[in-house]
Amino acid sequence: MLGLLGFYDELDDRPGRPNGSVRDAVQRIGEPDEADLVAYLDTGHVLLDVMEGGHDVITGSAHRHSLGCSSLVTDGTWLWRQDFPHYVETHHVVLPEAFIEHVRGLNYQMPTLITAQFAPHYNETMPLVGWAAAVPWRSTAAALEPAPRAVTSKAQFDAAMPAQERNRPHGGWTKPRKPRRA
Repeated sequence: MLGLLGFYDELDDRPGRPNGSVRDAVQRIGEPDEADLVAYLDTGHVLLDVMEGGHDVITGSAHRHSLGCSSLVTDGTWLWRQDFPHYVETHHVVLPEAFIEHVRGLNYQMPTLITAQFAPHYNETMPLVGWAAAVPWRSTAAALEPAPRAVTSKAQFDAAMPAQERNRPHGGWTKPRKPRRA
């Protein structure tokens, strides 16, 4: 089975998620190599790409992984939601020591995914995270090389947000209603 990261109660409508409450995982400061760990999480292999929008469940604000936030990503050993790097870099959520050692042992480089080795773990794990319909693993490739993905940095996202807010009319995107005739 794959190790699970970031499957918190607040991110799903079913209670009792594998990683408990995100609020219990928040820390004041993160790991000394947190930026490298976040970069590693950002470069994972995307397994399921979900078209949706979400927000930070702690602050309520949009973040750089808001679009497609519950898409699933892996390195072949661990499975996480696409928005998990946001919670690591913003709220410094606790990471399992086994994951930290695993990533440091790989020198923060995403490994190639060997399909024959990965498929049984995928098939066992997906039903546990609510994706039983995605089983069995259907990749025809013998190996999946890490593909470069354009990921907006937190600094880039934060810098773009004030510009977006300036373009939004007060009260939302709709025009105000005309008053009714009396």
